[in-house]
Amino acid sequence: MIKEKFAENSAPNSNSQEFLDALRHSCAHVMAQAVQKLFPGTKITIGPAIENGFYYDFDSPHRFTEEDFPKIEKRMREIAEGNHLFKGQEVSFEEAKKFWEDRGEKYKVEILQGLEGQKITHYLHDDYVDLCRGGHLESTKNLRHFKLLSVAGAYWRGDEKNAMLQRIYGTAWATKEDLDKYLKMLEEARAHDHRKLGAELNLFAISDKIGPGLPLWLPKGAMIRSIIERYIVDIERSLGYQHVYSPALARVELYKQSGHWDHFKDNMYPTMQFENKEELVLRPMNCPHHIMIYKNELHSYRDLPLRIAELGTMYRYERSGVLSGLSRVRAMTLNDAHIFCLPDQIRSETTAVLRLIEQAYKDFGFKDYWFRLSLRDPNDKVKYVDNPAMWDKAEHLLKEALSEVGVPFKEATGEAAYYGPKIDVQLNDVLGHSETLSTLQLDFYLPERFDLEYVTKDGSRERPVMIHRGIVSTMERMTAFLIEHYAGSFPLWLAPVQVKILTLTDAEENPARTLMDHLSINGLRVSLDLRPEKISAKIRDAQLEKIPYMVVLGPKDVAAKTLSIRLRDGRQAHGVLEEKLIQELIRENASKALSPLLLDSK
Repeated sequence: MIKEKFAENSAPNSNSQEFLDALRHSCAHVMAQAVQKLFPGTKITIGPAIENGFYYDFDSPHRFTEEDFPKIEKRMREIAEGNHLFKGQEVSFEEAKKFWEDRGEKYKVEILQGLEGQKITHYLHDDYVDLCRGGHLESTKNLRHFKLLSVAGAYWRGDEKNAMLQRIYGTAWATKEDLDKYLKMLEEARAHDHRKLGAELNLFAISDKIGPGLPLWLPKGAMIRSIIERYIVDIERSLGYQHVYSPALARVELYKQSGHWDHFKDNMYPTMQFENKEELVLRPMNCPHHIMIYKNELHSYRDLPLRIAELGTMYRYERSGVLSGLSRVRAMTLNDAHIFCLPDQIRSETTAVLRLIEQAYKDFGFKDYWFRLSLRDPNDKVKYVDNPAMWDKAEHLLKEALSEVGVPFKEATGEAAYYGPKIDVQLNDVLGHSETLSTLQLDFYLPERFDLEYVTKDGSRERPVMIHRGIVSTMERMTAFLIEHYAGSFPLWLAPVQVKILTLTDAEENPARTLMDHLSINGLRVSLDLRPEKISAKIRDAQLEKIPYMVVLGPKDVAAKTLSIRLRDGRQAHGVLEEKLIQELIRENASKALSPLLLDSK
């Protein structure tokens, strides 16, 4: 038998990642045993430890739901209390194949096909056996603090051509305190989930008739999107960016020349064939189109830097298992730009982009973010263009720019684009996971592929350098992040409805409509609630809609020619003049304040 590293008396409060991985992998095996005991006919596949937990994929005639979890957890605890040892046993390929074939475990047999000639081990506890490389506690004794979380579909081996399995996720920790802390954090994350809030606040919808990953922007969500678009376009134009429009499809040859066909073909949609065997494809990137705009005329060194920007819609075939609300979609509109510059302009243009990112994050209220310098893996000659001198130069220039701006950064080998290194700005979500929002990529490769040129001072021709950059990511991902960052309670300048006027009686309808007109004329987004409901119900509904300001208009307010203001956090102000309200809202809107100014100014 193979002895496991973690003995039965290992400290159960160990916080080492190695210990937690062993704990969670052990828990996955116990869950698989419990599931097979409770639901006969279930076939097992794989069950690894993952960040903060574990999962196991099952092929079962039973359709699992969260209602099954208490029963599964009860059986898991019964197994754990048996203090069963985890025992590793090395077996031959033939022994293993016969063992799993006799049990009808076709997925294990398939896994074995890729292990012929390698060391093969079974891990046993109680009467359960699994094909496994190991990494367990010595016994089930310390499996006490776990919780099953969710069930989802997952294609066998991640291939949609294979069978759809059922994946049960769980979490496991060394102590009850750690488990409770994590579950509380999950609860908070659920309260911030943009998919949940998107439905509750009527921001976006997914229609089966249209297809997964193709969201519908509802009026309120479309308003948030348009605010983001106007914000970034106005800033870019003030900085010398020239906005363009380009088609969302092109001939396949364009993407073959750019290299996207070789590197991203699996994430591109099938080609469309037309007359004369012309092949068109939906674009996965905007850069080849912007390159064609650059090539439309011959440029002088005096024209550079040339900054071409577009809110360009792209299409990528994402597998259905990874699609998620607005954050992972199949059609996305990127705040994209490409800077064509002289070699001696690289540093100044790069630092300008980094400062623009910092300005945007300040305006949107983002504080928890960090910079990642994404480098190539010099040993990977397939994923990355094989030109070491080009890579060394580009990576050095990005390091210099980061140092000039004065921001700390982490290096990540193997995260570069296929044609050049990049700076990724990573935002942390409620659970502490980081997602790339902004990016800057330095590119000497595509100008060479497309034979880009500019005329130098002496009349000769040279290659420009390309900088690819996105400040606020795609409109979809940015909106998803904003929803979760603010839990739907947007600051005034981002709120789709900024003010809601609530009337006490029918007699206030005309004054309410007049006030609505005055606010709207001043550029404020206003709605009106004239329903014959109690004012408490109207206030409650407005709070559920997360409206920043409510104006409660009753007979006394109309008579006094003043307003009663209520903020969504419950604070109130009475006797406010209409002019004062409008002035303060305009000031708050223009300043992009992250908290209400009206009460602070009283």
